[in-house]
Amino acid sequence: IKMKLLLYLFYDGEFVSVEHEAFLYAACSDVEEEFYIGYDEEEYGHVDFKQKRAVETLPDFVGQKNITFPRFYEIGSDAIVGCKRDLPIFIEIFKSLPLEIDLDAPQTSIYPKDDVELGVQNTLICHATGFYPPSVNISWTKNNVIVTEGISLSQYRPRTDDTFNIFSTLKFTPAEGDIYSCTVNHKALQGQPQTKIWGEHIGLVLQTGLRLIAIGASGLVLGIIITATGLIYFKKKSIGMWR
Repeated sequence: IKMKLLLYLFYDGEFVSVEHEAFLYAACSDVEEEFYIGYDEEEYGHVDFKQKRAVETLPDFVGQKNITFPRFYEIGSDAIVGCKRDLPIFIEIFKSLPLEIDLDAPQTSIYPKDDVELGVQNTLICHATGFYPPSVNISWTKNNVIVTEGISLSQYRPRTDDTFNIFSTLKFTPAEGDIYSCTVNHKALQGQPQTKIWGEHIGLVLQTGLRLIAIGASGLVLGIIITATGLIYFKKKSIGMWR
């Protein structure tokens, strides 16, 4: 459910209109349940059905939070009951949709969360965005072997263009020679999954970075030596002039 909000602000002697979008999102499958609300693609809160509680996700820097979610867990639970009830109907409708109608393929990228250091634990992020409908499969490999541990998957996040985002993360410890991949499969890809690879040049990148640091440090030392030599020469010359 989406709702457009048109705000009128008085600025510089005239009224200015600003459009925002609030949304309520409920989704389910045989094994998944999601319910959350948000504003302009930012989540305000969601329901954790495993813990049976509502979770507020507004960031701390918001300060005083005047937004409350009365009976949020109960509302989410009721929405999922309705979703599960209607799920067989929607599955049959979706099966009958032609591939070329209302299907958007994901765009996939893979990148580390933090700066990479060999031997230091990090997190790889696989980001799929711009896809519709919200049903994708994401898998990971390390050196061509399927990985099943240390993986997490975010909830689907709606965008203002009615497509979706999702993130999958993999905890890993970088080592030279290791190659990781994430593969995203979606109905719009028509049996040709997208695979993104990370780690092919990690050793080269780190070595190049170290060389650049070494060259920079050498240049700095050389610059200091030249400057010091110039100062000594200038000082000697100045003393000679005043004798």
